[in-house]
Amino acid sequence: MKLAIYGKYFKDEKFVEIQHFFDALIERKISFCIYRKYYDDCLRNGLHLPIGLKTFGDGGDFEATQYDFLISIGGDGTILSCVEILKDAPVPVVGINTGRLGFLASVAADDAVNLLDELEKGHYSIDKRTLLELSSDKNMFGGVKYALNDFVIHKKDSSSMITIHTYINGEFLNSYWSDGLIISTPTGSTGYNLSCGGPILYPASQSFVITPIAPHNLNVRPMIISDQNVISFEVEGRGSTFLATLDSRSESIDNKTQLAIKKADFCLNLVRMNGDDYLQTLREKLMWGYDNRNFRN
Repeated sequence: MKLAIYGKYFKDEKFVEIQHFFDALIERKISFCIYRKYYDDCLRNGLHLPIGLKTFGDGGDFEATQYDFLISIGGDGTILSCVEILKDAPVPVVGINTGRLGFLASVAADDAVNLLDELEKGHYSIDKRTLLELSSDKNMFGGVKYALNDFVIHKKDSSSMITIHTYINGEFLNSYWSDGLIISTPTGSTGYNLSCGGPILYPASQSFVITPIAPHNLNVRPMIISDQNVISFEVEGRGSTFLATLDSRSESIDNKTQLAIKKADFCLNLVRMNGDDYLQTLREKLMWGYDNRNFRN
């Protein structure tokens, strides 16, 4: 088994658990390679690791096909960042959660060593998660134009709302007078979309949801559409620039920038360990059912 390990900074109290994970990798002689920035900024000074470990960077020295799994150490945001590394590579991603919520990073840090046993035994399944792909007449996001969670158009440097003229397959849908607009995948539906009053989409629903951010017209509501559609936009407002984001990455745009969103022609392969259940995760993370009436004798 060959592993690529990607991560970001984690809290000090997690160092012991992550140290145990790396100790197990070395003891079992499992081949692994670490994201260079993660190693330099976090692991090298915080963990006891042997000298000369293999690392990879953001450039062409990462050959995804060499690895059986990409291990993401962090929270859900760290898994989102994996898209920048993997691009269209089919390597399965499994998340060790050192963050807070953990919708995607489902393996607890104190269970990281047991994860190795489960992967070697094949005790897992693969969830294929839809990705968004951005098309634009402007070179944006360094050419990595994909998002796992959402694409957002947002106002910038102004307290005034913006107007986002939105089209589905070239047919006019609506002009959203609002602070912005979210186009979310099912994976992202429990993120910013949910905070703005959008619905939760089941991962296999093959849908997108269009959710306005603080719309001025209270009759405007989120809309679910098939992910086979192409959504395009024209933006205007009092300011000269606006903000476009793909997951946690953002860039400034102007009202002449052409933008369109569609389903990418590949998916992110997310590892789900045996016993993990999406609906149970929803109940636990969103505290559904935490009502006194459910705990009375």
